[in-house]
Amino acid sequence: MSRYLPYCPYRAELLPPSVRDVLCSDHLCFFVHKVVERLEMSRFHASYSEEGGQLYHPTLMLKVWLYAYALGVTSSRRLERRIVEDLAFRFLAGGAEPDYWALNAFRKRHALAINDCFTQVLEMARSMGMGQLGTVAIDATRIKASASPDKVVVEKRRQRARTRLKVRSWQKACDADDNNEGAGMRLGAAAAAINDVQQLDLEPLERPAKRSATDPDAGFMHGRKHLVMGYSAQIAVSDDHLIVAQRVTQQANENRSLAPMIDLTRQTCGQPPGRVVADSGFYSNPTLEHLQAKGFDVYVPDSNLAGELNMGHPAAEPPHQHPQLRAMRVKLRTEQGKKIYTRRKALVEPVFGVLKEQRGMKCFRMRGEQKVAIEFALAATAYNLTRIHKCR
Repeated sequence: MSRYLPYCPYRAELLPPSVRDVLCSDHLCFFVHKVVERLEMSRFHASYSEEGGQLYHPTLMLKVWLYAYALGVTSSRRLERRIVEDLAFRFLAGGAEPDYWALNAFRKRHALAINDCFTQVLEMARSMGMGQLGTVAIDATRIKASASPDKVVVEKRRQRARTRLKVRSWQKACDADDNNEGAGMRLGAAAAAINDVQQLDLEPLERPAKRSATDPDAGFMHGRKHLVMGYSAQIAVSDDHLIVAQRVTQQANENRSLAPMIDLTRQTCGQPPGRVVADSGFYSNPTLEHLQAKGFDVYVPDSNLAGELNMGHPAAEPPHQHPQLRAMRVKLRTEQGKKIYTRRKALVEPVFGVLKEQRGMKCFRMRGEQKVAIEFALAATAYNLTRIHKCR
């Protein structure tokens, strides 16, 4: 009698009759399935016409994409293989095997519908008692675009090279007319070349826009250590680490983004936040005046005060301070102000850490502002689903 258990990889049935026999009843895939079945899918159905062939059901595609982003699978080709090989994905797909083209086409097509799903999931969380708007922390991070910055440098050098060649051809044409002391005094071959030079105006070269040839919407932005060609992803996070608002912008500076993020939070949650805390990058005197005139309780330090609150270095006190700056410094130097501002890191930084380090959001897969906004909405919705699944 052999001491080993029977082993035969060519058995007729390797999968169990029921998925629940292998996966626990509280598995994340069952929760995603249950939530998506409760969502209103009319926006997805409205984007398809009656003509054409049969398509994969939008509910199937949304389930597999949300579960994929919850696991950090952002590539449509990788997702295609996981649907074949992974039991949880096979359950969500109902045994279907959509290819990467169909998966990617679905992700590109439904911008408004996917944003609507984010709002519906958030409403579901708030009905369960989560996402309460006591203190809302707003922050931004840089996410790399699917583009190489080297192409921008090459295009810049080519532009300058073409300019030098045109100027040099005009100089040679002038010298060819008369190579003695009166070079360039008579118009001969130089007359034909000077028209091209007049188009250049012979002024100092303007600095070309630093845009990528592969993703023109992406721009250079300052990251923590170096310049990043990508987008600014902004989120608002509630006290229980739920994303209550999200968006992607091309703005390299966030000092004009505070008011739009608060308005977006009010739209998605149906009510304004109790208090708002943000980092120094969002500071702007006109914006704070506008928000406080509307009754918002805002805690945003200027860059010098942020150094004092974070590092303990006393901030310089200029002789002529803006009244809003002076009032904000007094507010944040109180014990309550320091406590609220310290809470900001504990709220929003872990969310960015999960999205970027665990969920693969260090780099976008698609190109263009509208398409990367779809990616980020999927990632934020999947994050909220995992958060609800954990805390329910």
